[in-house]
Amino acid sequence: MRELSDPAPRADKGPTRDDELSLIFMCCHPALDIGVRVPLTLRSVCGLTTAEIAAAFLVSESTMAQRLVRAKRKIREAAIPFKVPPADALATRLADVLRVIYLVFTEGHRASSGDALVRADLCDEAIRLTRVLRELLPDQPEVTGLLALLLLTDARRPARVDDQGQLVLLADQDRARWDQGEIAEGCALVGAALREGRPGSYQIQAAIAACHSTAPSAEATDWRKIAGLYGELIRYEPTAVVEANRAIAVAMAEGPAAGLVILDALANAPELARWPQLHIARADLLTRLDRRSDAVGAFRLALQLEPPAAERTFVARRIRQLTITEPSEAPDGR
Repeated sequence: MRELSDPAPRADKGPTRDDELSLIFMCCHPALDIGVRVPLTLRSVCGLTTAEIAAAFLVSESTMAQRLVRAKRKIREAAIPFKVPPADALATRLADVLRVIYLVFTEGHRASSGDALVRADLCDEAIRLTRVLRELLPDQPEVTGLLALLLLTDARRPARVDDQGQLVLLADQDRARWDQGEIAEGCALVGAALREGRPGSYQIQAAIAACHSTAPSAEATDWRKIAGLYGELIRYEPTAVVEANRAIAVAMAEGPAAGLVILDALANAPELARWPQLHIARADLLTRLDRRSDAVGAFRLALQLEPPAAERTFVARRIRQLTITEPSEAPDGR
């Protein structure tokens, strides 16, 4: 896993001797180009292959390999230390470190390759690293917010696939299978973070996750509150992905037509051009509006973008359900 030097570097004495966290801080060193920090970390910490990283960043494997080689050379030439930096240098790297851990968890929560929906090892490691980081920085509410977000999201892991390994949507999950210990801890953490009065992206995402986790059912969820929280989140994460998620909450609160208006307005957003979830979300709303043909078309667009295996299976199943021809009336024999 640690390929940055030979022999493998050792963590220096300091605030933490956690090798993985030290490696993340090193990969997020400001001397490294911002565009390679995350790929380098995914390769060195997460253990993803160069091919998997290249696919995630929409470049060739050879191009990504060259970038990683240059980054490793930069680490050696600049003598970047393998350790958590002193306290006065943490702030300049913290945002990158949080993003890296978040992406590690995201890859575990929704694996981009392979047949399994979840890579439990990555989810567990991201949570562990966030706990270590919180011990190092207990007064940073965004660190606490990230830990809350990961716990509240991970709590749903046992219910995300059925006994056949098929994807189960949030609305259809057996909430009795959710990890109540993680939910209780996550809710307590997000409450403590928000009381600090320094809100941020991870705290708001954790608040959204708490709304889901404490609702007895999808129908009883406070969707208006969630839509409002997504509106707040856009201030910190002004992306089309956040707006698309807000659209789903709006659809649940105000009806599918209202959500579809927002999603349709995002159709030409460049950052969503390779995001199959946009078409899956549109297909769901179109289905709810009884526009079956349009829904099938949206599902097929999602398949063209090659989502992970578990999602491909789900989408193919939904297409079959929507294209079943009603049996014609049998002749009466007269």
